[in-house]
Amino acid sequence: MIANSIKIADGVYWVGALDWDIRDYHGYKLDGTTYNCYLIFGNNKVALVDNVYPGFSSQLLARIKDAFEKENRDFKIDIVVQNHIEMDHVHSLYEIIKKFPDVEVYSSTRAVSGIKNLFPSLEDFEIKTVKTGDSLDLGGKSFTFVEATMLHWPDSMFSFLNEDGILFSNDAFGQHICLSERFDHEVSNDLLMRVSKKFFANLVTPSSQLLVKKLDEVNNLGVLDKIKMIAPSHGQIWTKPGDIVNAYKGWATGECKDKITFIYDTMHHSTQKMAHAMIEGVFSEGFEVKTFYLHPDERSEAVTDVLDSKAICLGSPTMMNNPFPSLGDIIFYFNCLSFNKTGINKKAVVFGSKGWGGGAVKKISNHLHESGFEIFEEYDVLNIPHEEELKKCFEIGKKLAQSLKD
Repeated sequence: MIANSIKIADGVYWVGALDWDIRDYHGYKLDGTTYNCYLIFGNNKVALVDNVYPGFSSQLLARIKDAFEKENRDFKIDIVVQNHIEMDHVHSLYEIIKKFPDVEVYSSTRAVSGIKNLFPSLEDFEIKTVKTGDSLDLGGKSFTFVEATMLHWPDSMFSFLNEDGILFSNDAFGQHICLSERFDHEVSNDLLMRVSKKFFANLVTPSSQLLVKKLDEVNNLGVLDKIKMIAPSHGQIWTKPGDIVNAYKGWATGECKDKITFIYDTMHHSTQKMAHAMIEGVFSEGFEVKTFYLHPDERSEAVTDVLDSKAICLGSPTMMNNPFPSLGDIIFYFNCLSFNKTGINKKAVVFGSKGWGGGAVKKISNHLHESGFEIFEEYDVLNIPHEEELKKCFEIGKKLAQSLKD
């Protein structure tokens, strides 16, 4: 295979893989992604940062070969820095070790057992461990390491290339997007921030409090002000790192817009009518509304808007005394994401239509309460909502928005 590397700084190359065709990962819908890896040429040693997903080793090796040719250096990797051991970042490690048997591998302590579990033939292979503040010299270029536990796995770490001011952040600050361009400034800012917010909402939200502490720790190490570029493991490389660092600070601390996200499904259009009436009540108070109708829409997009909404309105018909099945998926997903880890409890209205005794609204409310939402109101109607009931839906939406005004 022939593939080009891309120079991102003097002696530093992007050598990752482009996955144009992936559409689902982590239970999250996407339109392709990248598995970013980086090759750093020091005076004495050459280091590879991270690896790629199964099926993409040939693309990685082709780009590595191209980078060596551009640098006119002997084809030999001396060091692998493995920032994270999820399969999309570690799978080709074994192939790199086979190709370069003298290579040294550096990772966090927590990563070692995981690597040896994934690759039993490496049981006797020595993996060197690093912790926050440790350094590694390549000759003219050096790394400082920062453990990043639970951002977003226990083994995660950051690697900072001191001389060039590049933070190799693995999954933090990434985006699931696959483009021919490699840098932030080559892409529409609206698109880039949307896919970054989706990545944060679906993958980083549960670690929000840890993220805030980690940014403080990086600042105390004197690294934060020295960052000139953030090179994540997915998506575009940040040449204006302040943009994404500030966005992460806001998302991690629960900064929200005057916005309410509606998520609902319907059996015979009754719950849908209730949702539309509530939306009009929210509009009447000048709030932004985002809607997700779960017949065609899916949860990874919905939670992206929940992230910076002050409240949600969740609507479900009752089916055999339970929520409509499509709502079950997102209810349990909310429990995984723990939006209250951002430091605020978002308000929630739960509503729906029932044919007999009901049950969906109360059960959804209980689940949302366990996930950290503050239940603002519950409302269900029998069969088709009548005019007075739709008027009440309007008033619920209006009162919810009023309660959220600063």
